[in-house]
Amino acid sequence: MKFKFWIFAIIILVSLSVLRSSHAASSYVLPYPSEMPGSRLYELSQVIENLSQFWNFGSFGKFGYHLKLSDKYIVEGKTLFEYKQYLLAYESIQKSNQYFVKTYPNLQNAKTESKDISEKSQVLNEASIKHIEELEKIKLYTPDIFVWTPEKKPPTKLQIHKLLIESIEIRKKNQ
Repeated sequence: MKFKFWIFAIIILVSLSVLRSSHAASSYVLPYPSEMPGSRLYELSQVIENLSQFWNFGSFGKFGYHLKLSDKYIVEGKTLFEYKQYLLAYESIQKSNQYFVKTYPNLQNAKTESKDISEKSQVLNEASIKHIEELEKIKLYTPDIFVWTPEKKPPTKLQIHKLLIESIEIRKKNQ
């Protein structure tokens, strides 16, 4: 009888230690990277992305659409920087900035329409914090300036850290 009790007690202790909750550093979760440049499906995903803007209408719909795409391109840029695909990553961060800038005006439009924007403002604040966190990480392992030299075109100077600093400033404005 004692043997069964101890086995039961051990099972309970192991279960509790495995099932205990863990806390993330940030409550906002970025999406998993989707199709990446170079993939056969990337162009199709770009077409779908452009068409889906027509399905997102109203202030909150547009807010969600722009924030989702800003998240997508931040993750895409981070992944491309990790693989040293600097030109593609640079362009992805620029796209993320373009979409992020469009989020706040949609909240202001909702406010002028007398909608409660407190929840969406909190989401935007958490997204800003998470984006800044990721951009700071990218700064740690990327060169300040990178010269992209294509085969038959003149070289392009990418000021990576300048872009990352501008991206951080854009997000700080919305906190």
